[in-house]
Amino acid sequence: MATHVSCPTCKKSTVYSKENPYRPFCSKRCKLIDLGEWASEGHRIAGKPADEELLSGDLPGNQDQSRE
Repeated sequence: MATHVSCPTCKKSTVYSKENPYRPFCSKRCKLIDLGEWASEGHRIAGKPADEELLSGDLPGNQDQSRE
């Protein structure tokens, strides 16, 4: 018996099996919509904010050598 799940994007019932290359999504379109949400930070993993110092370009060894 095939397992059916709701597509995370459109909520349509879809078969969750190796025959569905987009699982758990129902289609390539829904999979790409989800990827776009992650890329635009619409989806996030909860946690502590990143350390701003680690994100800045001012860390030692991170200078552009061509500006010297």
